[in-house]
Amino acid sequence: MATEQAPADTLRLTLAGRVVLVTGAATGIGRAIALACGRAGAAVAVNHLGRAAEAVVGQLAAWGATVRAFEADVTQSDEATTMVRAVERALGPIDALVNNAGILQEKPFLDTTEADWDRMLDTDLKSVFLMCKAVLPGMVARDAGVIVNIASDLGVLGRAQFAPYCAAKAGVIGLTRSLAREFAPHIRVNAIAPGAVATAMLSTDHMSPEWIAKELDIPQHRFGEPEEIAATALFLLSDLSRFYCGQVLSPNGGSLMA
Repeated sequence: MATEQAPADTLRLTLAGRVVLVTGAATGIGRAIALACGRAGAAVAVNHLGRAAEAVVGQLAAWGATVRAFEADVTQSDEATTMVRAVERALGPIDALVNNAGILQEKPFLDTTEADWDRMLDTDLKSVFLMCKAVLPGMVARDAGVIVNIASDLGVLGRAQFAPYCAAKAGVIGLTRSLAREFAPHIRVNAIAPGAVATAMLSTDHMSPEWIAKELDIPQHRFGEPEEIAATALFLLSDLSRFYCGQVLSPNGGSLMA
């Protein structure tokens, strides 16, 4: 039976008593979301793959948060499922999932190989499907849960030389809306579509100066900060957003106005 909802005038921005699993949480936006969740009172499962998670785990532990790191390749069904079971054994039932793991590649479409396409779609879209498949049975059994998927403004806008990325992130938006309709009202599924955010992925080591110039050609003339995206995630994970269903919130500095 679903838990009775609190009166609207008592809602607060807190995740106290909840277990939140964040994929790709060792660095960047995922790290900022994991930290925000811990500060809001959640027990945090920090997923990573081949990247040291000691820094984010140590910071959360220093704040007194309950936190554990879980290494898993979320593009692989068996690893995703095994990780979810491990999180449940260590921390308890998963109340919320943030699908953040992703990669970015700039490449002309005619130079894009099938391997490029598969790698991008596996990491940025298939992983969301697999993780949702892994956590939703438990949420359905408890008749409660929250899922937040990290998409991108480019999933709406499109961008030359980013075809696989744009296709994957558009797919995340479509998947979000489909799941929101299928699992409402007691399981909330929403997405965040950030604009360009100042992370290690956003550098001239990975992106051309021309691409970076395009990303700065927005009303605010700056990149977003990971903490600004984390603030949106925290809102969607909390009860303050309980009337949000299948929505795509886009902190983007003005890149997308529709």
